Amino acid sequence: MKTHHKNSERLVTKIFQDVFDKYDLMNDLMSLGVHRLWKKNFINWLNPQENTTLIDVASGTGDIAKLYLDKTNYKGCVYCVDENKGMLDLNKKKLNGNSKVKWFCSNAEKLPFKNNYFDYYTISFGIRNIDNINNALKEAYRILKPGGRFLCLEFSKVENEILNKFYKIYSKSIPKIGKFIVGKSEPYEYLINSIEKFYSQEEFFIQIKKQNFASVSYRNLSNGIVAIHSAWKT
Repeated sequence: MKTHHKNSERLVTKIFQDVFDKYDLMNDLMSLGVHRLWKKNFINWLNPQENTTLIDVASGTGDIAKLYLDKTNYKGCVYCVDENKGMLDLNKKKLNGNSKVKWFCSNAEKLPFKNNYFDYYTISFGIRNIDNINNALKEAYRILKPGGRFLCLEFSKVENEILNKFYKIYSKSIPKIGKFIVGKSEPYEYLINSIEKFYSQEEFFIQIKKQNFASVSYRNLSNGIVAIHSAWKT
């Protein structure tokens, strides 16, 4: 059974409040730009339809929201949710305050939305930071319409042993990159530790199934450096 940082959401909010303005730059540097391909793969698997409503939790600076709008020809509606107001401000700026988008500063474990409301629930690189992941999954199930879809993009466990050795060596350099670029290493030390402590693909698969989701599955990207988890509300 995996354990997670107690009060990790508050910790993450505090840590990233100081570095949110360099968030996109650090994502590009840490992943060598590959995070953009992961997110495109993510939205392609979601395959959102026009005239639907998405909630993007831990929305960050709005990458997933932008991809969703592009995919639906700006004929969908997005609710961007994040606990970090600085992130949401950047999100709104990136999306040019688009009328198809609404922004909410809120906790993933207690979302201010009614039952059976959204067609899609997405969360990318955020679920491992939530205090009680099962509560967040319950909330996802609650606010999705019957037939609605849950999709999560998250760091996972590398399957190839040789690649995993190189990946771990590279991961140790990330706090140093953070220190050089943003003047702080702590957010990136937390990042590496949270990835190591997060569920494996199969463990997270089980957690999702426990919340009554159906057709639960996952896909590995980049040999399991990240995985996309998919599930449906019946």
